[in-house]
Amino acid sequence: MDDSSDNDQPPYVTGFNGDYEGRRAACEGGAGVEGTKYAGRQYFVGTLTGHYRDFGDYPWRWYLLAQLTVKPEAYANEAVWCEEGSIQLLDENE
Repeated sequence: MDDSSDNDQPPYVTGFNGDYEGRRAACEGGAGVEGTKYAGRQYFVGTLTGHYRDFGDYPWRWYLLAQLTVKPEAYANEAVWCEEGSIQLLDENE
């Protein structure tokens, strides 16, 4: 794995996939439940930007989902990074 911490580089490689740009999608992921050692499930619906980040030598790809129309009540951000395997495309171009 690339140890980018030594050269002030982020621990990921950025990229863009035009096939995902503007696609409506849903993703489900986990997050820690405050005060416990457990994680809960969170569900998001929005529009993929096409931007991604690959982590590790065997890329673990995350796509940026923005313009969220469905998100957890306490989620304050307008976008979320979704693991590629957790994305479900919702539009007619699937």
